[in-house]
This record gives sequence, C-alpha cells and structure tokens, in this order.
Amino acid sequence: MRFGWRAICGPALTATALLLALLFDRFIPTPSPAPLFVCIVALAGALAGLTAAMTTAVVAVIGTALFFLSRQGVSGYGSADLIRLGLLAITAAGTAGITGLMRERQLRTFAAERRSHATAARLSAALDQIDIGIVLLDAETRAEFINRAFRDYFAVPDEIADGKPPFIALMYHGRDTGAFELPADELGTFIAQRMEMVRVGDATPINIKLRSGEVLRFVCTALPDGGRMLSYTPVTDLVRHTDAPSRADYYRSLRDPASRKLIRYLRFAE
Repeated sequence: MRFGWRAICGPALTATALLLALLFDRFIPTPSPAPLFVCIVALAGALAGLTAAMTTAVVAVIGTALFFLSRQGVSGYGSADLIRLGLLAITAAGTAGITGLMRERQLRTFAAERRSHATAARLSAALDQIDIGIVLLDAETRAEFINRAFRDYFAVPDEIADGKPPFIALMYHGRDTGAFELPADELGTFIAQRMEMVRVGDATPINIKLRSGEVLRFVCTALPDGGRMLSYTPVTDLVRHTDAPSRADYYRSLRDPASRKLIRYLRFAE
C-alpha cells in the first residue's frame, strides 16, 4: 500500500466520525456510528485497496468499542455489546475484503487494457509502414482498420477511412474515383464478385489492376471472430513482365512506398 491521501482517507474519516459522535453524545443521545464506519470501510477499499480497508476496519471496531465505553463505562459492558462488536468486526472485515479485492481486480483489468491498447497502437503504426494494403473488417464487413498503404492506393481520405465505412462503400469509392483499370460496364460485376468473396471468406488470390499502372494481389482471410482481413500486395513487376521493357523502371517505382504520395498527387491532378 502506497502512503498517500487515499491510504489515510479511511482511518482519518473513521477517527473524525468517532470524535464527532463522542462530542454529540455529550449533549444529545447519539446512535452508534457503526453503520457509518462500515460505509467508510467500503470507501477506503474502493480508494486504496485491501490493506487500507482492513486498517480502517480495525480502527472502526476500536472506535465503536470506545464509543460504548464512553457511554456505559467498563462495568456497563454486556454480552449484547460484545455481540454487536463481533458483528461489526465481521461486517467490516467482509466489506474490506470485498471492496479491496474488487479494486485490485479492476486495476489489473485496467492495466491489461492499457497494455492491449499500447500493443494495438504499435501494431497499427507498424502496419502503416509497409507497402501492403491492409483492411480489417468486423463480422458485419465494416472496416475497423485501414492502413496507410490502402488509403494511398485507392485515394481514400482519412475522414472516410477513420469513420469505419462498410467494405461496399470502399468499393464504390474506388469505382467513383476511377481507381480500377476496368471498363465502366464491368465495374458492377467486379464489385459484386469482390463482395461475395469477402462474404464467404474465399481466400483465392486475385490480381487487381489499378488505373495508375499498379497491380495488387488481393487475398481475403477469414478471422475466428467472423471478421475478415483483406490484403493488397503490390506485384506490379511480377505481373507486368509482358509490358514494354522500357517502362520496367516505371512499374518498379510504383512499388516504392516513398512514391505513393506522388501517385496520389497524380490522381488528384487527373
């Protein structure tokens, strides 16, 4: 237990309540502060954990005994008072144990969530550094994550990508921006086929030709939670081997992550 205001809050409140009860009892009959002590024990457990709660419970039992002593004296103690003290000790200890353990469990849960969020942030940052487009879909095919490469390949603005759009909206965005190297009358069938592959989790790789000259190998991977991971791997220099040799350097440059901004600017210019 770290020493601080949280640690001393419970014992301090208990002592304050005891002093006030003793003061008021001199002028008007004051009921036992035992129920209030139990509440303070619960507060101490919630604020500082098991050790502080148990310390507060001990102070509460001693304080209640002093309250009875000041009212009745040593000779006035009876079996009923001892029973009440015993019940208070059991109640206070139980309250301290429950609230203290619940707080420790909650803190462990928060710590695990922070570690999980930190890991997810590092993974997201790492996926933004690769030239493979990655899209993670949930069970309803909404995009939970879209990395930088995919945004650059298909000119998806950050406000759209960060809004968790459905996959069909991403396909329509690619159609509307003219990203695909396909005739207009074939785009509908192409989008329908891609949607069906994602729906059934078909892992058959296919090549997608972009109007920029790039070729991406699309693979859909079904995830255990019902979601999908979509990967778009640049394979331009492998697929375009039949193109003019004089343009080989151009196609290879399309795979360079550093040139993605140039490609994006060219799309905007078009």
